Order: sequence, then structure tokens, then C-alpha cells
Amino acid sequence: MRRREFIAQLGSTTMWPLAARAQQAERTRRIAVLLGWSETPIYRSSIDAFAQELARLGWEDGRSVQIDVRWANGDVDRIPTLAASYSQTLTAG
Repeated sequence: MRRREFIAQLGSTTMWPLAARAQQAERTRRIAVLLGWSETPIYRSSIDAFAQELARLGWEDGRSVQIDVRWANGDVDRIPTLAASYSQTLTAG
């Protein structure tokens, strides 16, 4: 093998891992919000304010972060069930 062929082959094999890493998409984080009350405009605005603050910090809902909100509709005893169903959703998908 000649020197130029060796250098070309060495360069091409070391560049593939870098190219593969550059093509990977950014990982989407998930945030579960479990609330004991019913969804009303006031409480919905709190969730919207939370999403806006995350966006100000660089986390865009639906792109770099996904916010999943579950409402217990005034029955706080439902929160463990909501958490379990959310957990099942994560493992199934």
C-alpha cells in the first residue's frame, strides 16, 4: 500500500464516526405534569406560563421537550393511577 492510499483510507475511517454523530437528531425530553384539579382557563394558563418559561430557557414544547399534562379533576386519589398510565405510555411507545 502506498503512503497516499494509506492516509486516504485512515482519514475516511476516522471521519465516519464524526459524520454519524452529526446526523443524529436532538433527543426530546418529556415532562409529566400531574394536577389534582380540573382543567380550567386559570390552571391552563399556569401550564402555558410554564411552557413559555421553558421556551425562554431554550426548551421548545414539541421539539426539544414534550409536556404531558394529566388532570385528576378534583380527585387527588386518581394521581397514582394517572402516573401509572403515563408510565405505561412511555414504555409502550
